[in-house]
Amino acid sequence: MARDRNADADFKGPVRRILIAVLIVLLTAIFLIWRIDSPRVERFRAAFIDRVVPNMDWALIPVTKLVGMVEGFQSYARIYEQNQELRRELQQMKAWKEAAVQLEQQNAKLLAQNQVRLDPKLTSVSGVVLADSGSPFRQSVLLNVGSRDGIVDGWATMDGLGLVGRISGVGQTTARVILLTDASSRIPVTIQPSGQKAMLVGDNSPAPPVEFLETPEQVRPGDRVISSGDGGVFPAGLLVGQVELGTDRRLRVRLAADYERLSFLRVLRSHPAEQITEAGALVVPPEGQPVAEPASAVESGAGDG
Repeated sequence: MARDRNADADFKGPVRRILIAVLIVLLTAIFLIWRIDSPRVERFRAAFIDRVVPNMDWALIPVTKLVGMVEGFQSYARIYEQNQELRRELQQMKAWKEAAVQLEQQNAKLLAQNQVRLDPKLTSVSGVVLADSGSPFRQSVLLNVGSRDGIVDGWATMDGLGLVGRISGVGQTTARVILLTDASSRIPVTIQPSGQKAMLVGDNSPAPPVEFLETPEQVRPGDRVISSGDGGVFPAGLLVGQVELGTDRRLRVRLAADYERLSFLRVLRSHPAEQITEAGALVVPPEGQPVAEPASAVESGAGDG
């Protein structure tokens, strides 16, 4: 048995060498035929291609599919890289968009403040809202202006749309604003066009109720509400909001100020009205008090003397 195995091994070696030699000769002949520049050889090559290549389409299908798969994979890799790059650019664009939206909102609010029509006698100081200390029991904001800017307790504050509240607490560089929605807020208002006087009472809700109306029947939802100026709390004519009917069937005010986005506030410099303590000549004083002579009569008497 060992002798037969050696015989098989000796037989396979020469056959392998002969096949390799034949293959090399065949490939060399094909190479030479393909490279020979001769009209006869060119006609032979054309006839060979016309006869063999169409019958070899089945053999080219796997190669074509493999080439397509490689190209598709390369295309997918390029698309993936482009997708990642576009994602990075989109993230950057979102950041720029957010910054642009914030600047646009700030610009719109500042423009709205400049367009608010106020009494020419009223001047204002603009401040930035530093913090919102709103809570279920107290609603207020903090401004970056204070006593160094001439801020005084009780002055009214507005945003670009309407009345927001009043100054309640002044520091050197900051001031606290009590909002109209705070439970401690009470301001006299006038409802137009009926001219009804009322009191806007804060109750920690977005739409504070209107109380102490003389004739509620004359008030309709949608009526304009402005500050009346009674009591010297606020200047008269500041827009507060519009009347609406609440879910509890009470008349409430939908505030004109945008309480959801308080960024800038205008503090109105208001001065107390001049107090008149002396009665005029046309008013009869109470008994026991001398009658005040008109200033014109005093001046004429002095001139005659």
